[in-house]
Amino acid sequence: MRENDEQASARPSRYDGGGPPVSGRRTAERLNPANPLWGSNGIAFGPDGRLYVAEFLGGRISAVDLAAGELDVVVPAGGPVRSPDDLAFGADGSMYIADLVPGRVWRRSVQGEYALVSEEVKNPNGITCVGDRLFVNEMKPDGRLLELFPDGGEPVVLAEGLAMGNAMQRGPDGYLYYPHMMSGQVWRVPPDGGEPEMVADQVDRPVAVRFDRGGVLHVLSLGPEGGVTRVDLHGTGSRTLVTSGVTGLDNAAFDAENRMFVSSYASGGITEMHPDGRTRVIVPRGFDGPYGVAVGPGGSVYAADHYRVASPSVPRGDDAAKPGDAGEPVTHVLAPFVHGIAAEGGLLHLTSQFGEIRTYDPGQGSMRTRVGGLNRPMGIAVSPAGSLVVAETGGGRVLAVGQDDVVSVLAEGLDRPVDVAFDTAGRCYVTDERAGTVLRLEQDGGTAVVADGLDAPQGLTVLGDELYTVETGKRRVHAVSLTTGASRIEAENLPVGSSPHAAPLPPGAEPALFTHGLPGLARRFAGIAAAPDGSLVLSADGEGTVLRLTPSGPR
Repeated sequence: MRENDEQASARPSRYDGGGPPVSGRRTAERLNPANPLWGSNGIAFGPDGRLYVAEFLGGRISAVDLAAGELDVVVPAGGPVRSPDDLAFGADGSMYIADLVPGRVWRRSVQGEYALVSEEVKNPNGITCVGDRLFVNEMKPDGRLLELFPDGGEPVVLAEGLAMGNAMQRGPDGYLYYPHMMSGQVWRVPPDGGEPEMVADQVDRPVAVRFDRGGVLHVLSLGPEGGVTRVDLHGTGSRTLVTSGVTGLDNAAFDAENRMFVSSYASGGITEMHPDGRTRVIVPRGFDGPYGVAVGPGGSVYAADHYRVASPSVPRGDDAAKPGDAGEPVTHVLAPFVHGIAAEGGLLHLTSQFGEIRTYDPGQGSMRTRVGGLNRPMGIAVSPAGSLVVAETGGGRVLAVGQDDVVSVLAEGLDRPVDVAFDTAGRCYVTDERAGTVLRLEQDGGTAVVADGLDAPQGLTVLGDELYTVETGKRRVHAVSLTTGASRIEAENLPVGSSPHAAPLPPGAEPALFTHGLPGLARRFAGIAAAPDGSLVLSADGEGTVLRLTPSGPR
């Protein structure tokens, strides 16, 4: 394994797969360092002085020692908590967790025992403690802010009509302050009941409100600039906007010395942000996924990374994009939610498991929705005729989207199709993850088996007369000759799919794709693409990297 970053090997990894990739035919190279976190969402200082980080996409919570930069997983994936989006600590040291998709609020005692506080809150997100009192709000249109009672008792509704609530906090005046994400406002309400009132309007995409040790309100924006608006509520009312460059801010916490630390839903990491906008990386940022990958003109690599389209390095010819700190991927556009990606000339075609197919034009900076309402579309490819061909995973179909955006069905009745690819003769292939097969679509609407007995095949690509698929169940790339039908293992021990040491989810415990009409949790997807130089580019979604598999000798 070669690194393009000297610091990469020293970084912690979220994946404990047990060794580097193995291949007798190709050399593996990481195009970016591994991401220690599965994104970073709610953050709060614990009684032990460490900063605790909720990882919504990873279903876990980690603790960061800010002085040493060390990271420990405190709430592992596979336990009762499925999608932690925010957290807070009570007076007795208990951790309270907003588990968004299942709609649950948990208490984790200092001994590590879990107790369900409530499952009556819809899309629980912002959560805060005031002494031994617990408050939570709902991230949904017409949401509520409630007081919950961990030892029993009916919830008390303090405010209604929240336009997507999120991270909130008690202010120095004793009121609870919270954002309305959809309307760009900050509101407050007395914790003992009373009329809610708006305290700030026309705030850019507010995702979190936080007070520093001096009582100054900080409102984080979720956009690409990493903006924070400071509001002097109890003085002149003046506002100051500072930009950090941290794309997709999510939450913030102030330590005893009034240092501000921020998280990013789009790329993870923990970053110290100074009052003038300067930043210092504590935990490096990276890919939340990645999911699908594509190779564009000149060999530029693009990744669909759930909340954004990003590259592991500056794409060739893209002088406007600047690399981040120590190998951080470059964000081209925030595009919730993206999972499949295909490059065509200067365009990028995108799928979202939440139902949409879109086309992004980087040159114009424009995004166009082509189709909506599909059932978990995933892998996407461009046919020789110019149509977009998509694996509709939830619908068991392969679809074609014409240049006029009319949808036609190429195949149906599949079990779980995940990705599609075309060979040089224009024939279309599809992976069926649940059936363990790669199929070729026939002109009469039927299918022919090209490979079977595979373990959860996902990503699919064709290079010359060979087809390659990512077997996520066995963590390897499987190659099939389209001429002879012979197959072989091209590379193995890959950091894809779930870690072999991770606790499996109980049967039927997969989080919902939608929750109360809003996006929930998407399935992971290990994509693969072929590059003009004969290399394969792979989404190493287990560790948050893009791998390049380059031929190491005569093929």
